[in-house]
Amino acid sequence: MFNNSSKILFMLILIMSTLISICSNSWMGAWMGLEINLLSFIPLMSDNKLMSTESSLKYFLIQALASSILLFIIIMFMMNSIILNNFMKMMFMSSFLLKMGAAPFHFWFPNVIEGLSWMNSLILMTWQKIAPMMLISYIIFKSFIIMSIFFSSLIGALGGLNQTSLRKLMAYSSINHLSWMLASIYESNLIWMIYFLIYSFMTFTMIFLFTMFKISHMNQLFSLFFNSKTMKFFIFFNLLSLGGLPPFLGFFPKLIVIQSLIVNNQLMVLIFMVMMTLITLYFYMKLTYSSFLLNYYEINWNMNSNFNMIKMKFFMFFSFLSSFGLFIIFSLYYLY
Repeated sequence: MFNNSSKILFMLILIMSTLISICSNSWMGAWMGLEINLLSFIPLMSDNKLMSTESSLKYFLIQALASSILLFIIIMFMMNSIILNNFMKMMFMSSFLLKMGAAPFHFWFPNVIEGLSWMNSLILMTWQKIAPMMLISYIIFKSFIIMSIFFSSLIGALGGLNQTSLRKLMAYSSINHLSWMLASIYESNLIWMIYFLIYSFMTFTMIFLFTMFKISHMNQLFSLFFNSKTMKFFIFFNLLSLGGLPPFLGFFPKLIVIQSLIVNNQLMVLIFMVMMTLITLYFYMKLTYSSFLLNYYEINWNMNSNFNMIKMKFFMFFSFLSSFGLFIIFSLYYLY
């Protein structure tokens, strides 16, 4: 078990390793950054619990496999000194997609997240995707990335339909969002940065809530009690925002990607992604309706003493931005 100072050190190494991969001017340097990233994240995952130890072992094996594929292709490329052909591009992209858990290499992602704490899940769903996504942008192979977009949309939508675990639900939601991020990075790095930042903010807001109330399953969401129904509305507004329902903030990056795909005549990809997003919205809406319309017994006495009011105020602020951020953006746009 590591103390807090050790965890802070590993977090700094994690951040620096991602920057090494992004800023490297050679594939070998990028590979070294990814390896340092792996070795710094494994100690953060392990917290002397059986499920987290199992998840860290699964994560290590999968990342080692992806790193082996990447190193093999790098050595082939350096020995032959030839221009990247389609096979090499496909192998490069396969290793990066495997590292970040995009379909069809997603099989490990929900199972690993299921055994992690919420904070480690947040890192895995957000920060750990930065380096592979940036490296993919250097070697985009059109047909392969479109295949991954289709699979990620489909599996992210259908995989979350029958889930009761919120960790797995967030994992499949992340896979679905990966399809939009891959589509955005295919169009423009700037669009990808906007999408990733807003997605990370919405994911952080939800995980902040789950950590604060120690929630892991859907039935815990149904019976949450608050002094005000406003809090419950904000919670499910965040879920709908994460699903990309207008007029919430989560619709804004999707709107940018939709506009970009229309301009570049990628209509088939766009129609499929929108249809799969409607399925994800279906299970978010089902969760919301179940909580508000079904008759659940709720505890009515005051529980403020058990909650940190500073955290509650932070959550309300983040929820407000997630719920009404789109109005704020458009208002600022029209004002200036």
